[in-house]
Amino acid sequence: MSIDEIRESNTQLHGAWRFFARASRAGEVLELPEVTIASSNVTWSMMNAAFLPSRVETEEALEKAATAAARYFVPRGRGWMLALCEDQVPPRLRERAEALFSGHGLKLSMVATGMVAERLASAMRPQPALRIRRATDSAGRCHLADINAHCYDMPLEVGREAFDVPALFSGDSRGYVGFRQDEAASSVAVMRVDDVAYISMVATLPSHRQLGCAEALMRHGLDEARRDWGIERTVLHATPAGLPVYRRMGYRPVTRFHFYMAAPQGR
Repeated sequence: MSIDEIRESNTQLHGAWRFFARASRAGEVLELPEVTIASSNVTWSMMNAAFLPSRVETEEALEKAATAAARYFVPRGRGWMLALCEDQVPPRLRERAEALFSGHGLKLSMVATGMVAERLASAMRPQPALRIRRATDSAGRCHLADINAHCYDMPLEVGREAFDVPALFSGDSRGYVGFRQDEAASSVAVMRVDDVAYISMVATLPSHRQLGCAEALMRHGLDEARRDWGIERTVLHATPAGLPVYRRMGYRPVTRFHFYMAAPQGR
């Protein structure tokens, strides 16, 4: 890994969430001195994000960032997320983060690994037979939303509020749904962020897992990105479950992110 790749992983994450916010019906992006807000202003906490704009060295600076984010989200009654890159804070401060954030209702929900691939490795096994559709209409967007809602244990209406949004999958952002045995089985989104193909919304229903559905769908979307946009470099942020899959595809880790979540006030 390198400082440039760590910076890239942050830039890609921030850029993707800025796009989600600007494409959403009530979304907003704010560049505050203490924190960057990229909020879709929807029910799903993960889509309402705050990021550190630069490295912090003190508890006071980290607390100020969380306070500034809470000052934005709490009056709106939204759940929200603060994403903390391990390379933006020294280890001693990272160990204190959850205690510092607890007063704002933030709890560590997920650790994701920022990964990059200059190009994909060849597939190591035959790909499953999928009927792949772009999410270009409400039906396609709802399929993608429902798969993600199911996999993240969210109500379907919460997923649809976040993802059944026309601007979210247009222009430099594309959503894909893979159908297997006539069921919407897997989803992927591919977005162009600073001429890098950013991968998100990777999810597969339990009954279709361990078959390579997500890999096949990712390869299809990245093939189209190479064909239509002329880009091959790709970045994603992997959950622990997805990490071995992405390694096989040729991605390598560069940094890690801690996602702290706060539920809506009163819940």
